[in-house]
Amino acid sequence: MSISSNNKNSHMKNLFIVGILGATLVTSCSTAKQAQADRAETQQLKGTWQITSVDYDKGFKVKPFDEGADAQCWVGSQWKLVPNNWTGSYTLNGGGDCPTLTQPIKFEVINGNQFQFKKIATGTKAKQNLSGYALSLVGQSGNNFSLEQNVSAGSDNVCITYNFQKVSN
Repeated sequence: MSISSNNKNSHMKNLFIVGILGATLVTSCSTAKQAQADRAETQQLKGTWQITSVDYDKGFKVKPFDEGADAQCWVGSQWKLVPNNWTGSYTLNGGGDCPTLTQPIKFEVINGNQFQFKKIATGTKAKQNLSGYALSLVGQSGNNFSLEQNVSAGSDNVCITYNFQKVSN
């Protein structure tokens, strides 16, 4: 029994298509698994968190997130994060030279290690605000995580670490 050249070509095309589909399926399965893993880690951020400490080179005057408040004013602040719709807020408690304020935010976690957020002004939509902040998400566990932010101070670069502890779900 011989196979004609048309049948061979048809057979080769079918094998090629099956190979492509198989490779696509493997890629999409591994991508879906990674997305599920990233989503599970992000869901751990759900709840109310408190900044327990802010670490940085104290030789610099640091006022994070354009609030006009010294970095130490952020210690004790409460952050509410709702990952299913990427919304939240932070509240500075005030006292001394620290302001009292609550700021709504829209956030996202990219590649499991970059926490980005932008402030949402009253009466505006998140898509209307094009600027925000990008921090590295490090040391995430069920009850703790840290955010690291690099800011430039003249010709120097200062790394600020915000250490969070879970208060409630």
